[in-house]
Amino acid sequence: MIRLLIAEDSALMRKLLSGIFKGAGDFDIAVARDGLETLEQIISFRPDVVTLDINMPKLDGLACLDRIMLEHPVPVVMVSALTEDGAEETLTALQMGAVDFIAKPEGAVSLHMDRLAGDLLAKVRAAAAVQLPRARRLAERMRLRNASAVSVPAALRAGPPHPGASGLVVIGTSTGGPPALDILLSNLPETLRWPIVIAQHMPAAFTGPLARRLDKLSPLSISEVSGLTPLVAGGVYIARGGTDMIIGTRAGHLVANAAPIQEDYLWHPSVDRLVRSACQYVPAAQLLGVLLTGMGSDGAAAMAELRAAGGYTIGETRDTAVVWGMPGELSKRGGASEMLPIDEIPRRLAELLA
Repeated sequence: MIRLLIAEDSALMRKLLSGIFKGAGDFDIAVARDGLETLEQIISFRPDVVTLDINMPKLDGLACLDRIMLEHPVPVVMVSALTEDGAEETLTALQMGAVDFIAKPEGAVSLHMDRLAGDLLAKVRAAAAVQLPRARRLAERMRLRNASAVSVPAALRAGPPHPGASGLVVIGTSTGGPPALDILLSNLPETLRWPIVIAQHMPAAFTGPLARRLDKLSPLSISEVSGLTPLVAGGVYIARGGTDMIIGTRAGHLVANAAPIQEDYLWHPSVDRLVRSACQYVPAAQLLGVLLTGMGSDGAAAMAELRAAGGYTIGETRDTAVVWGMPGELSKRGGASEMLPIDEIPRRLAELLA
């Protein structure tokens, strides 16, 4: 049984959330009505995982999370509003150590909770399995910067072998992605010769704030793709939530665009669809795929196909991935040219694109 603490000030939400987890049959549940009671319950109930509302009385969710991470570290899934303000607070929570988040449905909550149930259960189960001390070592690992020297593939070292064709870095991530992207993008040089496109599983209200936050932290120019966008060397482009980003060409230049989601892809923005669209317009030898922490397997199949076609792929190691689902699946498929801790990936990319 998974010991779950539901921290939520709304009696209705406590009832709805408790009903979902009780119905699943593998949860032992306790509840807390405010931030102070949450801290007390963590000591007495000793949960494996906590769902934590951002807006709570006595001690709000962010202040409560700060205390949890410092005093009694336990995996936390934030419950936030599906708004831009909710997105900003959620991104702050993820930087502070929360594993994942669930956005409350808008309107009549009770009418929409059933649609969230599957995603909610999957995220909380995944969070309960997280080895939190290992995930929280990321900042310490970043300070050490003890990356080892590795060789550069000839196709990349020699520069673009096809006149007029541009190279492209494609990054996919999900659970644990925002802090990993922070580490990766804030430690890349601004002189990269290829653009970077990113599919991060998030709702539409969250990807714009994520792009703006990362843009402030990185020397690179980072933006959200909500329409037809030319790709510029050294630019970073994040797929808009609720869409799939696809790659194309206009007047001989690479562009990205936001496309309606395709239901045959399970996760969105889809990493698999992004990689496959890039493969249609960029030679494999000029594509570099990176698959970071995330629940599920999105991106693993397409990046394995990319490597088999002559592209280069990097997966995040289990040692630093908050959830090793996506990069772990890439490794199982033999689709990774190499596996690296998150703190070593920025320098490796810089070497490959020197």
